[in-house]
Amino acid sequence: MQLKVQPIDIKVGKYKVVLNTIDAKELGVNEGDRVRIKDHTTLTAIVDFTEDMISPGMIGLYNEVHEMLQKEWTETVEVVAAEKPTSTYIIRKVMDGEKVGRDEIYNLVQDIVEENLNEIELAAFLTATYINDMTEDETEWLTKAMIDTGERIKFDSSPIMDKHSIGGVPGNKISLLIVPIVAANGLLIPKTSSRAITGAGGTADLMEILAPVEFTAAEIKDMTERIGGVIVWGGATNIAPADDKLIKIEYPLSIDPHCQLLASIMAKKGAVGAQKVVMDIPTGAGTKIPDIKTGRKLARDLISLGERLGMDVDCALTYGASPVGRTVGPGLEVIEALKVLESMEGPNSLIEKSAALAGMLLEMGGVAAKGQGRELALDTLKNGKALAKFKEIIEIQGGDPNVTSSDIKVGEFTADYIAPANGYIIEFDNKRIVQIARLAGAPNDKGSGVEIHKKRGELVKEGHPVLTIYAEKEDKLAEAIKSARENPPIVVEGMLIEKVADIKEV
Repeated sequence: MQLKVQPIDIKVGKYKVVLNTIDAKELGVNEGDRVRIKDHTTLTAIVDFTEDMISPGMIGLYNEVHEMLQKEWTETVEVVAAEKPTSTYIIRKVMDGEKVGRDEIYNLVQDIVEENLNEIELAAFLTATYINDMTEDETEWLTKAMIDTGERIKFDSSPIMDKHSIGGVPGNKISLLIVPIVAANGLLIPKTSSRAITGAGGTADLMEILAPVEFTAAEIKDMTERIGGVIVWGGATNIAPADDKLIKIEYPLSIDPHCQLLASIMAKKGAVGAQKVVMDIPTGAGTKIPDIKTGRKLARDLISLGERLGMDVDCALTYGASPVGRTVGPGLEVIEALKVLESMEGPNSLIEKSAALAGMLLEMGGVAAKGQGRELALDTLKNGKALAKFKEIIEIQGGDPNVTSSDIKVGEFTADYIAPANGYIIEFDNKRIVQIARLAGAPNDKGSGVEIHKKRGELVKEGHPVLTIYAEKEDKLAEAIKSARENPPIVVEGMLIEKVADIKEV
């Protein structure tokens, strides 16, 4: 069928087109089916329907398809119905709990990368792996396929170091300290980081305050080899692209299948050439890993998968029931990290966790004797070498190397959440702290967030501030403090949690 082109200037993240229902019926396709568009190139796209947005005889091309075909308004293309990709049948095998082979998994990942599967099919695959976990072999093949279907960084020297946090803990700004500590001791550490999805600030959101974070794989390699380390956003590269596409589907489903978690982490590490990796696994109430037993199981699986990939992996189970440091939100966290680098002024939880994990990397990299890594990491902070290296990282990424903690701006609108009673804080809700920070505007409003004055186990006095909320916009501050007061993020011993009036039946 010959159809005239109608460009639609909307990005949808995959190859999709819109057909009038009349033309779709004649082609014999249903919504979610695929059509092949034949021109100087042949492209397969997923079909949406409309009765009025696109007239009969026209085909609406979303931005991605329009850019690929380079066809302008009313130019014609040939459109034919297309078969489902073979990977849809592979997904059915996974749903049925059947074993799948190496080539089948590679074909599936290739189709994910090439946008040949729709959201329903991806959701079915993720749900199936959530219910029927993949075997060790299948998880290895999935990880390798994710690596092979994207860009890879291959360094000429070794060892290449890396660290990763499983996440789930607010204020986990430790990469801003660990990367310069490791690089200052002569090791290479190309740290690709994420932006916040449900949190108040990913490492990339924080680093972006100090310098650009979007670079190609080639630029990451060059910068790392020149000064030892970088802190960049992995999403700006084409490293393990299948992972990013799967994460977008996982988020609304609120699931994180075990095999996908393993493959997601290790594919990103493998793609940047990492050889020695430290995994931070926070455990405890409010984290992704509820207890030590679950954390140990995850650690064993990560170490095992690392061995299969030729990667040396060490894992650290860390306390995750309380925020790292006393700030949550990009600007506030950057200030806290810079103060540690500048003068060792900062909370013990931030300094100790950073030194411990950096120390593990220093020992794995052979620059510190076994058991001496933490001390070397602390010395690197105290003697200013970590700060000097961090300035180099900021400069090579295009930022101002002379920036100090006092230069970082935070929201001008503030409000205190005060202690409702005298006593010790016996419960501290991490998730509520993140929710409050996000209501205040984090991570998009870089100066928004929460400063924590008192944590679990600390003594508070009635009427004294427990949290200070920062916002760049007054209306967002009002929403955040209202939420904190209506649903308290802390419990102080003896405080009244809720008052329920007597309700008499009529």
